[in-house]
Amino acid sequence: MHQFDARYQPLPGIRRVGLRLRDLEQREGGWAIVDLVSKGGHIRTVPIPDWVRKQLEDWIVAAGTEDGRIFRRVDRTGQTRGNRISVKAIWHIVKDSAKKVGIPNLAPHDLRRTCARLCQTAGGELE
Repeated sequence: MHQFDARYQPLPGIRRVGLRLRDLEQREGGWAIVDLVSKGGHIRTVPIPDWVRKQLEDWIVAAGTEDGRIFRRVDRTGQTRGNRISVKAIWHIVKDSAKKVGIPNLAPHDLRRTCARLCQTAGGELE
């Protein structure tokens, strides 16, 4: 079985973007999303590669987030609004980004399926 470098393994496809600052903890020399509750009610700890943690830190600083949800709506003037990002906004971000890289018919759930397939191929447990 092929082993991927841990820095490049994808995070499991998280269904909603309700990630909060308190969900991130340093564990065993690395960072993780702790006590993530899955759709089926299972509780998991998900390791975060260093490069992902760096991107999260950059966003947290840029958005001025001190507590609560990490991802929030940003208006056209660059100001954060409210305390969450909508599912519709995520859909638009994925569609617009995919179009820019030449993948016209990509939807957020396609990313979840791809993530699940890559995790399983890498030996990860989907349960």
